[in-house]
Amino acid sequence: MSIDADQIVERRRLRRKVTFWRTLGILAAVAAVAVGVATVLGRTIPASSPHVARVMIGGLIRNDRERVEMLEEIGRSRASAVILSIDSPGGTVTGSEQLYDALRRLAQKKPVVAVVEGVAASGAYIAALGADHIVARRNALVGSVGVIYQYPNFTELMKTLGVAMEDIKSSPLKASPNPFSPTTPEARAAVDSLVKDSYAWFKGLVSERRKISDPRLAEVSDGRVFTGHQGLDLQLVDELGDERTARAWLAKEKGVPPTLKVRNWRSGQVGDEFGWLLGAARGVVSALGFPQAAALFGDTARSALERSQLDGLLALWHPRSDG
Repeated sequence: MSIDADQIVERRRLRRKVTFWRTLGILAAVAAVAVGVATVLGRTIPASSPHVARVMIGGLIRNDRERVEMLEEIGRSRASAVILSIDSPGGTVTGSEQLYDALRRLAQKKPVVAVVEGVAASGAYIAALGADHIVARRNALVGSVGVIYQYPNFTELMKTLGVAMEDIKSSPLKASPNPFSPTTPEARAAVDSLVKDSYAWFKGLVSERRKISDPRLAEVSDGRVFTGHQGLDLQLVDELGDERTARAWLAKEKGVPPTLKVRNWRSGQVGDEFGWLLGAARGVVSALGFPQAAALFGDTARSALERSQLDGLLALWHPRSDG
């Protein structure tokens, strides 16, 4: 009797495990189908038909060859105009420069209007500068004109651990600044020159594209963000509104029929190669009865993944979390 009871218990455990993994597999399949359907619905209009192209600029901006190729494809398509829907704090300077250059090339073929849905700060504002016209919601955030170079310094921690990092360099500024030794005045000056050079380029871009004079340029390029309402007075944006405002401008100024349908154009995004892993992990946490923790885990993991892929000079805005 005891053996039979143990077998029954073991079978029940096995059945529960099989049921759990089957359920998880079904949920994953349903999610994949939902994503596929959403993608198809957003791209039912063929590129060979007249339409208005919508391009999303979100998350952290970095070098993205796929996105550049997508913008080039839009230029060859029958899109009558392009709407950039922006909600991003920026990213790397080189990635933002790459995106800006691609948008300017596209603007030579199609009218481009940017719509700031939430944030267009730092590198994302550089992207907005690539448009012919900038529309922002009244309380959206724009600006943060500036460049930053950040690096950790573990000198005090190394002292506490009793560990010293030795190196032999070809010249004093090779591999400087070094996170394992105090930053020398010479190294700090070298990095400062990099930041100032990129900052001068950024300011020049704002001055050229927005026709802002030197006195006002100093006001808008001190690193602050502004609301769309403030940005309108400061010449950082052209209009307050949303995508409907952008469509009205395209109709009035560029003769783009307001009846044209919108086609969503998409490319790969940062961290997509790990999306299935993040989704699976979040699904497991949620299945265990912690949906809020699952959502927090997914957002935190994706943010950490994106930031881990940023390197070099940054055109990035993020509010301080230390109050």
